[in-house]
Amino acid sequence: MGKPKHYRPPGKKKEGNAARYVTRSQAIKILQVSLSDFRKLCIHKGVFPREPKKKVKGNHHTYYHLKDVMYILHDPLLEKFREIRAYQRKIKKAKAKKNDELAKLLLSRAPSYRLDMVIRDRYPTFIDALRDLDDPLTMVHLFAMLPAIDRLKIEVKRIHNCRRLCHEWQAYISRTHKLRKVFVAVKGIYYQAEVDGQKITWLAPHARQQVLTDDVDFNVMLTFLEFYEALLGFVNFQLYHSINVKYPPILDPRLEALAADLYALSRYFDANHRAAIQEPQVAGSSRSEQEQEESDLRLAQLQHQLPANEPGALMHLVQDASSEIEEDETTRNCKNLFQNKKIFLSREVPRESLLFVIPAFGGIVSWEGDGAPFAESDDSITHQIVDRPTQGHVYLSREYVQPQWVYDCINARIILPTEPYMVGRDPPPHLSPFVDDEAEGYVPDYAKTIRQLQAAAKSDIQPLPGTGNDELDNSQNMLAEGFINRTEAMEAAEKKQEMMFLEQQYHNELKMELQGVSSINKLNSEDTESKEQSLPDVEEQSAEDPSRLMMSRKKRGLYKAIEMGKQQKKERVEKLKERKRNIEAAQKSEKKHKKAQVS
Repeated sequence: MGKPKHYRPPGKKKEGNAARYVTRSQAIKILQVSLSDFRKLCIHKGVFPREPKKKVKGNHHTYYHLKDVMYILHDPLLEKFREIRAYQRKIKKAKAKKNDELAKLLLSRAPSYRLDMVIRDRYPTFIDALRDLDDPLTMVHLFAMLPAIDRLKIEVKRIHNCRRLCHEWQAYISRTHKLRKVFVAVKGIYYQAEVDGQKITWLAPHARQQVLTDDVDFNVMLTFLEFYEALLGFVNFQLYHSINVKYPPILDPRLEALAADLYALSRYFDANHRAAIQEPQVAGSSRSEQEQEESDLRLAQLQHQLPANEPGALMHLVQDASSEIEEDETTRNCKNLFQNKKIFLSREVPRESLLFVIPAFGGIVSWEGDGAPFAESDDSITHQIVDRPTQGHVYLSREYVQPQWVYDCINARIILPTEPYMVGRDPPPHLSPFVDDEAEGYVPDYAKTIRQLQAAAKSDIQPLPGTGNDELDNSQNMLAEGFINRTEAMEAAEKKQEMMFLEQQYHNELKMELQGVSSINKLNSEDTESKEQSLPDVEEQSAEDPSRLMMSRKKRGLYKAIEMGKQQKKERVEKLKERKRNIEAAQKSEKKHKKAQVS
């Protein structure tokens, strides 16, 4: 009897997947650490399980690439973890011998580790850190809303640190007008900001009491949180220094005690800016003078001696800092959306979210409570955000709207009419800015209305490119005053008429593009109609075409998957249309019922 086909003598070098991949138990043996420490090292170093094509040890094992394991083996963090584990054994031994003094001494000198080098290693450039910021922001915002529970090792200090990091990030985004999209969903509020060309999307939970479930491993989540806190701290540091603001910020203790952290941060920005202006711009100024000024600023802040912000300066970007940053067109549009709008928040609205988004788009905001910049009785308030069925005391000088109006204005980039959002009314559907209606194949009615309003707003401010009509309008006046002769005046009048015709044509083309019909298609409408009529025949021919039978099995499977995707999209659109028809029918029947009751 001969040797088996895949027989390998003992001691022979391994090949293929057996050499490239190791199981989790093998990785732990190589690293000589416990399972909990191995998990921590993998999370901090960004090492995740792999799926080899051929699982040598079986399907019930977790596999890691050998290079990833060796990457952890040569990291200084591994030695630090071993040192901490040995030190914990000493403490345990002292407690077992009931030597409390030694145990206390050992606990006070317990070694710790920092993740600075790990973050520098994983993110060589600042853009790399920004690209990977979605999950850290979501996790930190989640823990900022969780209650502190000792049983799950969720400490109060940890929660406060998460809230601080969240408010620092929000203050920067709000001050630099980097916010782009907001969507309020059942899970929470989705935000999207654009920082240094990178789109960062995160989810912030609603400000409600969170119930913790038992089916979540909080040890793993807390390990992720530890890394994310360090990463977000470094990102905030870099962002604050990019606009010449000192980090970490020193908040007014009174406002901090009132939980008005975002407003306290705005005052910090303002105070930091004033300190920078007062600082003498002399090249030979000594270091001791600068340190003295810093200590004076800290003392003034701690003694509540910071000058109070005027309402117009509240939540407004520091002028010098904004002048140093080159703003693109989108940032300028966002900055001026709620310009000259003074908004007051009633106590039942989501205050923290609105305090973040309204200043990000150039608005001035206040709320009901201690530490607010202006009171509800201020006559200059233009809008009041209310989320209740009726409003008791009404000021005629302002408009009362629901919170959805703010978010819809932000996503549409225009000031929408307030009538559909008035108190006591059912507001229009809150459309997600993250959904591409054209790609989905279904455009909601309110999305069409918003597009018409956007087109109307653009037509009001967009003249025909390259036209300056001032000289043409003054041609008759110039003729009367004798600056030009009659022939030149007639030429100017003809030119003006031609420009008006071109402008009208330009606006017509814009309208046609808005309706999904280009001017070229309009000219060749008969040809396009004949093509559209012939399209289904072509599809039927391709379905019956025997060339599909000549496709390889893989290509045929891909083709089927594409067809199934198209069919699912059609069914989804059909379901949405049917739902719309049912709602309209229900509304009509309700109106008829009301009329019958009245009559």
